[in-house]
Amino acid sequence: MNSLASKLSKAAAIALIGGLLSACSAPEETATNDAAGDSAFNTELTVKDVMALVLEPASDILWDSGGWVLDASGYEELYPTTDEGWDYVRAQAAVVVESGNMLALPGRAEDGDAWMIYAEGLSSAGILAMQAAATHNEEDFFQAGAQLYSVCTACHQAYNPDILNNFDDED
Repeated sequence: MNSLASKLSKAAAIALIGGLLSACSAPEETATNDAAGDSAFNTELTVKDVMALVLEPASDILWDSGGWVLDASGYEELYPTTDEGWDYVRAQAAVVVESGNMLALPGRAEDGDAWMIYAEGLSSAGILAMQAAATHNEEDFFQAGAQLYSVCTACHQAYNPDILNNFDDED
């Protein structure tokens, strides 16, 4: 009997150790974990809110800070002239990067197709603008703004063509 009790005791110890080890290891990802991860995002702001309150103001600052204006009063460069000015537009470019991420979140993404390409395009243009601002490279900053404009107009054409008509009316 001692050998049976000893075997049962060893089996119980192995089971206990196995249970403890599995409890200490990282949980496997499951559909339940994925669904819980999705609910961790607060997407109470609508796409329209994100556009109007976050992306548009940051984009406008980038566009207003790159290039030049030639009119009846003369020629004016729009680029920042101080380190603080470049830091400011770099921070606004970071807002554009993160806006692309915000628009790709479940609950905001219109689809997993072109919408995601445009969202990534926003982030990419923002990264280019950040890099150009960090090095005070006016040409690259201007090109990043042009890329941002291209992404915005292409997305609006695909998902909200009426907004393009509003831009035309402002001219």
